[in-house]
Amino acid sequence: MQLKVIAFDADDTLWVNEPYFQEMEKKFCALLEDYLPHHTVEQELFKTEMQNLTLYGYGIKAFMLSMIETAIRVSGKTAGMEVIEKAIQYGKEMLQKPIELLDGVAEVLDALKDQYRLVVATKGDLLDQERKLRKSGLEKYFHHIEVMSDKQEGDFFKLIRHLDIRPEEFMMVGNSLKSDILPVLALGGHGIHVPYHVTWAHETVNHTVEHPNFREVKRISEILPHLVN
Repeated sequence: MQLKVIAFDADDTLWVNEPYFQEMEKKFCALLEDYLPHHTVEQELFKTEMQNLTLYGYGIKAFMLSMIETAIRVSGKTAGMEVIEKAIQYGKEMLQKPIELLDGVAEVLDALKDQYRLVVATKGDLLDQERKLRKSGLEKYFHHIEVMSDKQEGDFFKLIRHLDIRPEEFMMVGNSLKSDILPVLALGGHGIHVPYHVTWAHETVNHTVEHPNFREVKRISEILPHLVN
């Protein structure tokens, strides 16, 4: 490998994220248990999120809007204002969560910063991701921050072109095979998958990946033997 740039996903790769969504989802489902069983509300919320992706994109604010829309729909427009206020409150609670770095992240970035250009390549709400990166204390390690509306091949192609490198000089490290790894491999880049113990259903991939530029490790610290000279 003749790598020049290593990009890292943010949520559930650098810091905890999905457990906060699952925690709020449980609260929201409990809020509507007078209308539908918990698992049915969960399904309805996911359906709303999928319908809204092209309009709202990813992140907490999109999740908040989808909660409100779901509450109105499953209640037959009878949910009181206190339910809407609760959904907004849940979203604000998520926006104010502390940043919990995953084990080994700072050590890995410190070991790589002098050998490669390090980049954050994440999707979600720009303001929220900037806030999390600032609070994480990790900004100093990164040459460039890219908050993407989505992570398709075209999105990574634009990033690689912006960085003025070839795809084979680019590596993506992330917890999502679907969003972080497969698009980069398709372009001829490299990918290291670092699974997280919980994954949003939208990011699930139900097949194995066989590619010469692909590796999977159990924890982020295990990428160092592949990258440090």
